[in-house]
Amino acid sequence: MAKMGRPRKDEMYVDKDTIINVLYVDDEVDNLNAFTAYFRRYFNVFTAESAMEGKKILENKENNIQIVLTDQRMPEITGVDFLASLVKDSPEIMRILVTGYADLATVIDAINKGEVYRYVSKPWDNVELKNLILQAFEVYDLRKRNKKLTDDLLRVNSQIEFMLRQKLSSE
Repeated sequence: MAKMGRPRKDEMYVDKDTIINVLYVDDEVDNLNAFTAYFRRYFNVFTAESAMEGKKILENKENNIQIVLTDQRMPEITGVDFLASLVKDSPEIMRILVTGYADLATVIDAINKGEVYRYVSKPWDNVELKNLILQAFEVYDLRKRNKKLTDDLLRVNSQIEFMLRQKLSSE
């Protein structure tokens, strides 16, 4: 069952205008509850007990999910495969793999298939994970701003080229 924890308004902002929307997918309800209990004070938290539930939350564009954390070992699909499925449809989302089992093959798959930003071991340290989420959001935000600046630059460049062509043809 998908749940959303509501942060207190005075604690959830990076600055006064920024809300960070985080989705955590894990088939262990206790982990979801622990995550929500701590992180709802800082972020707008969405949780899902399965990859399918996670996909539904992501498909609702009003949720504006910026960061996805997922457990590696789940019944239907691995965390790496879930994160890899996001790369095509939502490449801008920052992806973090959380697992209690650290093996080299999983780490390699996470990097190569899921384009994972970071790999976190269970049990996590709340303060470290909070800082990691903030860092992931900073990268997300910088990429978003960079894309906007690039789009603006291309638009202005196109306008300048058009004006130059008009000037040259009128001479």
